[in-house]
Formats: sequence, structure tokens, C-alpha cells
Amino acid sequence: MTNKIRVGAVSYLNTRPFIYGLEHSSVRGAIELSLHQPAVIAKRLLNGEIDLGLVPVSILPEINDSYIISDFGICCDGEVSSVVICSQVPLKDSEKLFIDYQSRTSAALTQMLVREYWKVSPRLVQASPGYEKQVMGKYAGLFIGDRALKLKEMYDYVYDLGEAWKSFSGMPFVFACWVANKKMDENFTNLFSQALQSGLHDIDKVIAMEQIYFHGVNVQEYLGKRIQYHIDAEKKRAMSYFLGLLDHKQEAVL
Repeated sequence: MTNKIRVGAVSYLNTRPFIYGLEHSSVRGAIELSLHQPAVIAKRLLNGEIDLGLVPVSILPEINDSYIISDFGICCDGEVSSVVICSQVPLKDSEKLFIDYQSRTSAALTQMLVREYWKVSPRLVQASPGYEKQVMGKYAGLFIGDRALKLKEMYDYVYDLGEAWKSFSGMPFVFACWVANKKMDENFTNLFSQALQSGLHDIDKVIAMEQIYFHGVNVQEYLGKRIQYHIDAEKKRAMSYFLGLLDHKQEAVL
């Protein structure tokens, strides 16, 4: 019996079209699908615990043999809604900024924008589970994914990282892409990409199913407008530009 290909996908609302496509396609029987936070998927791919994953783009330089196997990913071109810095005071007045532990790309983007775009210097702190309760007063927090969608309405100041990156660079942004740590069979990658495409084709079904779980969130606007799924030539250039900016000059998160 042929071993199944171990696939890791993000357990956020923005990946539901991909997951729907995979679960309703012929490729489903060939994969062992698991859902995790982006940082966990990145770690598992780096450790060889999965063969293929939807991973934060910032880990690409760390993978010895990385293969981007499709032109699909999690992207935005301006406001993204689910990667935000929240605070009760202006960012310039924040003394501490908790960095969400769930995504390395969002963490790296935050450090870059804080330094180069907003030009402020709060103390950056690697957050632990439950840190949301500490985001008050002069303590700001980076929230990503479903948590960001649900929590941001509670704060007076919300800084959207997709919007800030667009203003800073003039480019779209790629948060995650499908990456394998070994060469994949071409027939499999074709079927895998077809499954992802089929999920996007049925995105209205996904939106209808998910809306009941996200009271107060406009899922149609989020999945239909804010999140972009095709990594075209412009997004590939933006991804290369972002990766080129990642270097040892980034501040340490203490």
C-alpha cells in the first residue's frame, strides 16, 4: 500500500476554501491532512513531520530543498482584516507590543513595519497563549487569523498590516504558500492544484457554511475581497522583495 502524502493546512477561516476543495476531490484519498497554526505547520515541515504544507513564506530560506508546488496561497493587496495590531492608544504611545506566536511571517512583517514604516519603538515581546488579556492601556498586540477578526472591534486603534505594507512598498503581500520539502510527483501536484482551484470555485458554498460561526464578521467580504488566493507574477515579485528585506537587522523579540 502506498504511503499517503502528509499535508498540513492552516486552521483559519481564510484557508477554508482550500480545505473544502481538498476534502471534496479525488486527491483526498492520497493525502493525510492535518490542521494547525501556521507556525506549527512551519516547524513540522522543517522537521520532516509533514511532506507538504501551507507555510509562512518567511521560512522558505530555512528549508534546504523547498518546492513551491502551486500558484495558490494566502495573499492580500491592501487591507487584509485578519493581521492587525490592536491597542487602546496610538501605536506611537505604546510601551509594549505583544507578537502573536502563531505566524512567523506576520511577526517578521510587524517588526519590519514598526521599524521602517511607523518608525516607533515599543518593546517587542513574544506572546504566550492568553496574552489577549494583557493587551490594554499602553500594551498593544499583534493578532492574526480568526482571533483578529473577532477581537479587533474591541480596540480604539487597529493597524492593518496588509494596508500598511501596501502603503510602505506599493506591493501586494503573500503570507503563505504551499511548499513541499521534497520533489513531488507531477501528477499529484496537478491533482492537488486542481483540488485547490475547485475549492475556490465553490467559495460561495464555503462562505455560507462559515458565516454562522463568525457573528459580526462579514465573511463574504473577507473571503471574497480581502483575501486573495492566486500568486501571480506581481505577488511573486512582492514575495521576493519581502524575503530580501529579512535579515539580521531585525530587532530581537524578547
